[in-house]
Amino acid sequence: MTAPKNDRLLRALKRQPVDRTPVWLMRQAGRYLPEYRATRSQAGSFLAMAKNPEIACEVTLQPLRRFDLDAAILFSDILTIPDAMGLELYFVEGEGPKFKHTVRSAADAERLQVPDMQQDLGYVMEAVRVIRRELDGKVPLIGFSGSPWTLACYMVEGGGSKDFARIKAMALNDPQTLHTLLSVNTDAVIAYLAAQRQAGAQALQVFDTWGGVLSPAMYREFSLPYLTRIARELERGEGEERTPLILFGKGNAIHLQALADSGAEAVGVDWLIELSDAARQTGGKVALQGNLDPATLYGSPQAIREQVRRALDSYAEGNGGSREGHVFNLGHGMSPDMNPDHVGVLVDAVHEFSRR
Repeated sequence: MTAPKNDRLLRALKRQPVDRTPVWLMRQAGRYLPEYRATRSQAGSFLAMAKNPEIACEVTLQPLRRFDLDAAILFSDILTIPDAMGLELYFVEGEGPKFKHTVRSAADAERLQVPDMQQDLGYVMEAVRVIRRELDGKVPLIGFSGSPWTLACYMVEGGGSKDFARIKAMALNDPQTLHTLLSVNTDAVIAYLAAQRQAGAQALQVFDTWGGVLSPAMYREFSLPYLTRIARELERGEGEERTPLILFGKGNAIHLQALADSGAEAVGVDWLIELSDAARQTGGKVALQGNLDPATLYGSPQAIREQVRRALDSYAEGNGGSREGHVFNLGHGMSPDMNPDHVGVLVDAVHEFSRR
């Protein structure tokens, strides 16, 4: 696979020297951009954009036209897998994603099958191919999936949740059914990421967005083993051709050592841990990605620059003075009301302060 002209992200994920710290942002293609809102208005809905490869490509490239980002990330949704399993994803304005069908029983879980990646999710693979073509080697493309646990949360709850009562009750009262669900989800995630890699994705990320709602013991039973299975079983190539895998989770700080031992190339962290502490805990086994609080973008340009410098210095402090092995990112995604100009300030500050 030909290396992109700007390969900072790939080099950093492999803990190789870079001229400056690479930066990309979760939800960098999103509603904070007026051009995104215009595209969505024309397309009619989020799903209409995500399921049209040409529109998905356009939205993926929009932030790269504005900002000096070091990576593109596929425009899609983490819930494409359960949608392809037949749960029928839809969105309610102001409420987010919902499923017409849920997984509440052993029979529900046992009916689920790994989707056919080319037939049921072919629109995602075609989007990857179109984006790679249009990027023309400028920066690498990141593909992604939701984690088995996070997907299960939506599949059991039927949508978002404040307390995750249904899935936690399943974990307590019927753990075997939950493990059946998590197992098929894991098989599907591995196949999905492999297909994205085959289509042209040059790095891969797993979003364990809701891993942090679990107690430590429940995380070790219902999330960590499945993340580890993905890291160890997903075929990613060898040597310089290896496709790096990032495991990102909100609230995953107490599990960093275990995640560093998973077999992934990188671990993403939120803003509830100092990067210096995260670097010391992982001991150079993996690259680290993060970890600015997204709310920082509500600050003034000077405040943003100060926080960027602080995060960069914190990573170096915990990494023996070196900035290698760090990908700058937010600790979670951006919000629709954020100022695009502030994103530009953040991106430029990362490059300025980390220049070797």
